[in-house]
Amino acid sequence: MSSAESPSRTADKSPRQQVDRLLVGLRWRRLEEPLGFIKVLQWLFAIFAFGSCGSYSGETGATVRCNNDAKDVSSIIVLFGYPFRLHRVQYEMPLCDDESTSKTMHLMGDFSAPAEFFVTLGIFSFFYTMAALVLYLRFHNLYTENKRFPLVDFCVTVSFTFFWLVAAAAWGKGLTDVKGATRPSSLTAAMSVCHGEEAVCSAGATPSMGLANISVLFGFINFFLWAGNCWFVFKETPWHGQGQGQDQGQGPSQESAAEQGAVEKQ
Repeated sequence: MSSAESPSRTADKSPRQQVDRLLVGLRWRRLEEPLGFIKVLQWLFAIFAFGSCGSYSGETGATVRCNNDAKDVSSIIVLFGYPFRLHRVQYEMPLCDDESTSKTMHLMGDFSAPAEFFVTLGIFSFFYTMAALVLYLRFHNLYTENKRFPLVDFCVTVSFTFFWLVAAAAWGKGLTDVKGATRPSSLTAAMSVCHGEEAVCSAGATPSMGLANISVLFGFINFFLWAGNCWFVFKETPWHGQGQGQDQGQGPSQESAAEQGAVEKQ
């Protein structure tokens, strides 16, 4: 029995030992350095950005009071959310006729492009910063010894900085258009029944856009984080070392030339 149980125990311990070795090999003190600390912030705010935008949902509405004999009152509630393809969102507009029929209407606008680009960029930022943290904490020797890793990290960081600026600005503009298209006043203006004498329309509550506004703020915070991290990543590249070497090489030559000039004057 003991011989049969020993292989199973060693098999159970081997995955645990591998996990323990992996955790022991992580150098957590690297997180106290600017390069590691900013990557943690990038990882967190990427989650906040695509989470707040991708999980948003709101509603708008209006009330239509018909002037027919039945005095019908219809409450219209329209639900919308990410990815903000408003032209596919349907609602029923009462016609206020004797048969109490209705007509299918749609909201106006398609703002899925800036919203999906914003969320996609947040997801890619999340995965890249996670991989960079693993490389920086567990395999830091490869990061410092191999010159390609800092160069690739710098180029990717610059690219993400540019994309976050574009994504945050585009989604901010798109969100402004979403607010205009989902206002209750825009809903009543799009319904033909509200322009005649057969009905009286009143706007409902304005949609709450707090979570969507925060997503735009998170987008610009990500831009500033990636822009600030460009300098710390650049310091790890060979380009930074070459610049310092040239400065050190020019210093003595200028001093020697000045000394030679002083000797000739004497």
